[in-house]
Amino acid sequence: MRIGVAGVGRIGAMHAANLASLDQVDEVVLFDPVPGRAEQAAAELGADTSHVDDLDALLTADGVLLATPTDTHPEMLRRSIGAGIPVLCEKPIASDLATMQALVDEVEAAGATVLVGFQRRFDPAIVELHRRLRAGEVGKVYLVRALGNDAQPPDFGYLPASGGIFRDLFVHDLDAVPWLVGEPVVEVYASGSVLVDQAFADADDVDNAVITLKFAGGAHALIAGGRHDPLGYDHRIEVLGSRDALTVGLDPRTPLTSLEPDGPKVSIDAYPGFPERFRNAYLNEMAVFVDVVAGRADNPSPVRDSLVSLRLAEACEASRRSGNPVRLLSEVGA
Repeated sequence: MRIGVAGVGRIGAMHAANLASLDQVDEVVLFDPVPGRAEQAAAELGADTSHVDDLDALLTADGVLLATPTDTHPEMLRRSIGAGIPVLCEKPIASDLATMQALVDEVEAAGATVLVGFQRRFDPAIVELHRRLRAGEVGKVYLVRALGNDAQPPDFGYLPASGGIFRDLFVHDLDAVPWLVGEPVVEVYASGSVLVDQAFADADDVDNAVITLKFAGGAHALIAGGRHDPLGYDHRIEVLGSRDALTVGLDPRTPLTSLEPDGPKVSIDAYPGFPERFRNAYLNEMAVFVDVVAGRADNPSPVRDSLVSLRLAEACEASRRSGNPVRLLSEVGA
């Protein structure tokens, strides 16, 4: 099997290396619009990796992964759909809701196979949490708590183009939590503050925020996080139900110190960032993508689902600015 990768920046190069490690993949083909970049990446990855100079050549592969900048996703996705091959596109597939909705309609009308790269849907522990919830093992869901803290703030030059904390930092939680609960969100409330650096305020953004989601069945989710954790990168999800209480993201590398005598202490090997925290998720994402290309697996992250997180992010931003809850006119998610 030949898998193409468009875009070999940090995330694309990581995906290419993970694809090359899979026995089912015979060749990884790289393309990047920056001259010489794909050739250099192919040389670094070594055997069973090649490069091409244009997207058309890449689209002769059995499947293609799009890891180019967001503003290129719509055109490249349309060309990939036209080539009739399965696609994994890094999130988001488009930067605004109208363009994303149009793309979703086009993908579905064409009957194309497109996975959206929300890597938490591929994390083994979160996948197991999803399975237990769907199997009824947790019982009726009472409450979900999600925490997401960056270890260090992003480059301040990135902030004006980031889309804001809800589209950038929290978009993964706004995808994963409704997916786990399996019910539509009917109300959103969000609040934020600037506590880390004035640069966030200068970019008309915040660096710490909390979100409350109310689901159609009455359960709530509390999502909180920010741009700086002095101990390391931290992402956890907890679910409290009528039969069980479960968590993911709590392990020996979690950057958290318990003050209980026998409680866990922060590790000297705490997660420095999301690539390390979600390493298994990224590896599994590529394995699942290859299985989808081969017809051995269903698509766990379809394009229509990606509309949910963007709609919720926009509702969060509206709530933060108004100071009021946002009641969703049409229930978001399922």
